[in-house]
Amino acid sequence: MSDVTKINGRPLKPSTLMMGHGFDPKLSEGSLKPPVFLTSTFAFPSAADGKRHFEGITGKRPGGADGLVYSRFNAPNQEILEDRLSIWDGAEDALSFSSGMTAICVLLLTYAQQGDVIVHSGPLYAATEGFVAKWMSRWGVSYIDFPAGATREEIDAVLAKARARADEQGGKVAMVYLESPGNPTNALVDVQAVRAAVDAAGLDCPIAIDNTFLGPLWQRPLDHGADIVCYSLTKYVGGHSDLVAGSIAGAKKWMDPVRMLRNTMGGICDPNTAWMLCRSLETVELRMQRAGENAEKVCAFLAKHPKVEGLGYLGMIKDARQQDIYDRHCLGAGSTFSLLLKGGEAECFRFLDSLKIAKLAVSLGGTETLASHPASMTHLSVPDERKAALGIGDNLIRISIGIEDPDDLIADFEQALEAV
Repeated sequence: MSDVTKINGRPLKPSTLMMGHGFDPKLSEGSLKPPVFLTSTFAFPSAADGKRHFEGITGKRPGGADGLVYSRFNAPNQEILEDRLSIWDGAEDALSFSSGMTAICVLLLTYAQQGDVIVHSGPLYAATEGFVAKWMSRWGVSYIDFPAGATREEIDAVLAKARARADEQGGKVAMVYLESPGNPTNALVDVQAVRAAVDAAGLDCPIAIDNTFLGPLWQRPLDHGADIVCYSLTKYVGGHSDLVAGSIAGAKKWMDPVRMLRNTMGGICDPNTAWMLCRSLETVELRMQRAGENAEKVCAFLAKHPKVEGLGYLGMIKDARQQDIYDRHCLGAGSTFSLLLKGGEAECFRFLDSLKIAKLAVSLGGTETLASHPASMTHLSVPDERKAALGIGDNLIRISIGIEDPDDLIADFEQALEAV
């Protein structure tokens, strides 16, 4: 395994480490890049080795597996991927999954049980919010939410309410789950305020955050007090709209229990997808930088257009509280934003149907520009009153800018707006 992370005491940057970290060509016939290991099981050097490996896998011996056992537990491509993912967020450990939602669901199931309360920010991705509200509730887990831009005082009050409810139900506050920026409004959560509030309340629960919109380049939540960072690797990390995967990262003490449940349930990323993700990680910085530069130019055009009511773009924040959070937490404005048109669903549909370069599709973070209508697509299952409270209106379009020529994108948006 290549473990050179410093030269003359100087730490190597993530973009450099993506080219070889976690892989030793000598172990694979000198292959410059990791092969795809298509095997379900692995041969043990001896029976004693097999016993030792299973002691680690099952938790009978602390420290986890120290060798390859079975591809539901671990495998070379997945281990290389996880090593490289942990670098971007400065995490001790990382776990890969078959999708972002698999990662989130296994995480929540690991830490919450009957009588517990989950505290979460809003808005969340609709599938995440639905899992908490509709499925976790079946197993006696309730939730209390707070708006993304909440102040320290508001967060303190929510945590106090959650603790009181947990006491009544004979449970605990199991997790504080955040999404920042929120999908699809780009509303930011003050992670530092959440950390301070959790510590002040004396809660022994992890703070997890979905960092898909800005990670891994434009935000490092673990540096600001989060314990666990979650990703849909489908988005920027994969970045080519050709795979589905997810991950979580954090300290081993938070990862090990999730690993145990993943070992039982399955859901680990498959080897071919892990191999593709390692390839994508080599260019993630370049792709995200180009997409961010494009978004800045496109939003400068859209902000001045008479048919545009507003933009939910982190490079043009108007709220002082949100700007303060951005200044403390973010390293860039990203390339995914919400476009508010003057009108409603009909006007949005005309705009979307008139696009020639941008693709009408859900998801984000790919090399191509995507546009969708959250109220009738990704967030259709969210109750209307909830959507209204979260600012997900019929005039909102979510746009993810890709790496095309920015002037071509501006021309496309201009002609689509003419059709509105």
